[in-house]
Amino acid sequence: MPAHVEEMLEAMQKPGTYDERVDAISMVQTHISWVFLTGSFAYKIKKPVNFGFLDFTTLEKRKRFCDMELEINSMFSPEIYLGVVPLKKSGSGLRFSGTGETIEYAIKMRQLPQEGLMNRLLDRNEIKTDVIDKIVAKLADFYSKTHTYTKKDATGSLATVAFNWKENFEQTLPFVGKTINQETFDSLKKKTETFMADNERLFARRVRNGNVKWCHGDLHSGNIFVINGDVYIFDAIEFNERFACSDVASDIAFLCMDLDFRHRSYLSDYFIKKYIEESGDSEMQRLLDFYKCYRAYVRGKVIGFRINDPHIPEKEKQEAAGTARLYFQLALQYAKNF
Repeated sequence: MPAHVEEMLEAMQKPGTYDERVDAISMVQTHISWVFLTGSFAYKIKKPVNFGFLDFTTLEKRKRFCDMELEINSMFSPEIYLGVVPLKKSGSGLRFSGTGETIEYAIKMRQLPQEGLMNRLLDRNEIKTDVIDKIVAKLADFYSKTHTYTKKDATGSLATVAFNWKENFEQTLPFVGKTINQETFDSLKKKTETFMADNERLFARRVRNGNVKWCHGDLHSGNIFVINGDVYIFDAIEFNERFACSDVASDIAFLCMDLDFRHRSYLSDYFIKKYIEESGDSEMQRLLDFYKCYRAYVRGKVIGFRINDPHIPEKEKQEAAGTARLYFQLALQYAKNF
């Protein structure tokens, strides 16, 4: 990590760093970002990491991807995303205002109550079909406006899907025996490669018919707020076009997989039914198990990365390894259906 990281992390825990009054600060982190919650606002800072599929290693890159994240996510929830703000260093320390050298950038967002996250509401069995209806409406509106890819070799075509799977297996290889066993790894590799080879025409037709779009890319219940009946979708992928651009079926499959993982398959089935009614895209059913498998595998891979993060406590690393194993097991269950 760059030398400024520890200084930045320390400063972000101090109320004086912020422009507004702050009574308490808490930090949430993923493998690629830190999010600092101040009560009224949330500040998201990208970690200076390079995982191959993303590269945030320079300040310029982090600024560019902050701007892209703001633009894309404002299409889903403009009420949340407020701007990109520089963290400046001067003789008096680090602050989000004033003069000095810019050492970092943060996406400033309106903070919504964490108890309104959909994953937490699912844990309390408080998500009903009316919320799914609103999610479907938001997604249908976004897909009607976002960019569509129709060229034969476009990003999101079978070539991209195959490349993503290849990368998944390569990046998971060091974790065999830690978060995924060899038998599961080999079985998933064989099943997915066979499915892609047997369904080339289907994948090509999906591109021609306009089903490949710039999607959310990370559509799970931890990236959805439900507040007073209103739905706010956030944290769409901006850092890698070939992850964000996919068949809409892959986006839909992500939330379906997440609902299955949380033992809410009845909501997953309802979500599919309502989206197909809204879109008329019944053909996507032929790809859903394949893309559910893909999404479960990616989730297992990404959560597994946490066991190598030096900023995560050992207990959390152990929990991450256990959760990753569950996702890989779910991926194998889906693979048995295709």
